[in-house]
Amino acid sequence: MKNSEKKHYPQIRPKRHYGYSFLVTGEMPQHRAYLLKHLSECRAGIASDMGGEEAMTTGQLIILDRIIGKLGVVRCIEEHCRENGVFRDQQLVGPLKESYLAYSNSIRLDLLALGIEKRVAGRVMSPMEIANIVDRETESEAGEKQV
Repeated sequence: MKNSEKKHYPQIRPKRHYGYSFLVTGEMPQHRAYLLKHLSECRAGIASDMGGEEAMTTGQLIILDRIIGKLGVVRCIEEHCRENGVFRDQQLVGPLKESYLAYSNSIRLDLLALGIEKRVAGRVMSPMEIANIVDRETESEAGEKQV
């Protein structure tokens, strides 16, 4: 067969999650535009947790912007997986296998660099400590009733 006689088949391109496009251009594809509101709310929430943008240093603002960019990629990957499933041929789909965990860990480390940590619950109280608190509360209530 000559080159001119070869059949041209349309190239089948795998579905895309568009996360990298968001990272490069800053624009969300039309069918994922609703994620922009989520990202804006996350940015405002983190800035608020830090005391507002006015209280943040330039370095903290840079980290905050990088967090939002990475979060955009992660959310696009999550939405892609929600729409198309997470397994193909008994294997994780490409974005989950290749970069999802790296982006998620990077976001976590950036949040730690900003000083936002998970809240640690207080220590577990013993039954005796709980009983003492209850006793003190009942004594104070009894004292208030007598007055």
